[in-house]
Amino acid sequence: MTLLGLQNQETDRRDPAQERFDSAVVSVEQMIAADRAAIKAGTAGFDLMLAAGQSVANKVEELYPHHHVLILCGAGNNGGDGYIAASLLAQAGRQVTVLATGRNWRLHGDAARARRHWGGKSGAFDPQALAALPDETVVVDAVFGTGFRGALAPPVTDIFAAVGQKKWPVIAVDVPSGVYGDRGEADPYTLQAQHSVTFFRKKMAHLFTPARSLCGYVSVHDIGIAPDIMTQTGATAFENDPCLWASLLPRPGQESHKYERGHVVVLGGAQMTGAGRMASESCMRTGAGLCTVAADADSAAIYKKGAPHIMVESLSGGVAGFAAHLSDARRNVAVLGPGAGLDDRRGLQKAVLETLATGKAVVLDADALSCFEGEAARLLDALHENCVLTPHEGEFTRLFPDLDGHKFDRAMAAAARAGAVILLKGAETIIARHDKMPVVNIHATPWLATAGAGDVLAGMIAGFAAQGVATFDAACAASWIHGESASRKGPGLVAPDIIEGIPSVLRDFA
Repeated sequence: MTLLGLQNQETDRRDPAQERFDSAVVSVEQMIAADRAAIKAGTAGFDLMLAAGQSVANKVEELYPHHHVLILCGAGNNGGDGYIAASLLAQAGRQVTVLATGRNWRLHGDAARARRHWGGKSGAFDPQALAALPDETVVVDAVFGTGFRGALAPPVTDIFAAVGQKKWPVIAVDVPSGVYGDRGEADPYTLQAQHSVTFFRKKMAHLFTPARSLCGYVSVHDIGIAPDIMTQTGATAFENDPCLWASLLPRPGQESHKYERGHVVVLGGAQMTGAGRMASESCMRTGAGLCTVAADADSAAIYKKGAPHIMVESLSGGVAGFAAHLSDARRNVAVLGPGAGLDDRRGLQKAVLETLATGKAVVLDADALSCFEGEAARLLDALHENCVLTPHEGEFTRLFPDLDGHKFDRAMAAAARAGAVILLKGAETIIARHDKMPVVNIHATPWLATAGAGDVLAGMIAGFAAQGVATFDAACAASWIHGESASRKGPGLVAPDIIEGIPSVLRDFA
């Protein structure tokens, strides 16, 4: 029970049967369809609004129990949620001020009923109205919801500017007003929220910057829409979560041996030897039974001074002869790109293409992608479903220069074109394959912006794939665990710290 004596509506993630539903992310249209389906199934629209407003009121009570409450209400259903919250908070004895855009006659349907339910006074959007409010005031932004389009304008921008000057904490209903619900864009006047209360499932805007930062902490609340309604409405993506892949993580038995856990072969670069070393070490920390680095004779001596559990071989015939090191059937995964360099571009291309021709699982990163700039068709024609490409934005553009628009759409289009897994790295990492629901990973930390972090991730994906995890699932699991390990280290993180942290994260899933 909450301080309001009302049922806590925040989604309970403890029920394993519902966890996969919980990680689904819906578009604005899918959310509208879910509302309509719930109403068609017998839940009144006003009851959904009551539950939404209750969730907002509960969050105010939880986070700001002693603040004066300023609720900014728009003319749509988002404003209706705000009026319900105002009513509940006032009934609980809280001091509430409501300011509303336009006149009451602009409200209709459930929003108009919610305004009547509030029953109190509503002031106009006048910055002067804020002068009488105490310093300890919390703002509920219920002006526009996820369907906002266009640009914010006066008097909304005037009141938002005044709130910003006051530096009052903000709780947004669904998303801060000015955020476009299906993407990460936001109007420059959008208020920075400390917390966003959303309903049923997260929306795409909760996952993409800059909107994600403006939303603050996002809590998802059940308002009475059955999870299986998504079988009718569909979803747009999954937010990366262990519920998607934890059951697939390898768990060696008592009689397991190292060859059953896979053998990864890493192409070792001649100049940036640290990249290949980190990829090889991370794949073994992730559980691969063996790992061999194949490097030219001069740099092989450097690799041999590294981790004693990593085997090292001299390349047969230079970089171009890398695929020969995969002739043993037990060598089931290859990693090419980390620290490879572009001095022998043709040789690297040959190594990639011949490795792909083996049909074995392959992780391509960094220079193994960049070497095909201007010749992407040669790579795309050779790819297969057991490949994972892990580009950052620059590498992605070299392969797909004609794809523009939102990051999510570009990743999806690239995956369809490649017929392989595309893991597009960044503040939000998109994991896409043409026949899979895409996954968005935001389980990370800004401290991952450090040299070598991508090399570690490439090795982790290979480590899971070596143990029989499908490449798409391996990419999802590695991305989340990579972020978790980095988050546990925090400030001062360098890439080898991620590798050292992998076992403690994996222990949580044992």
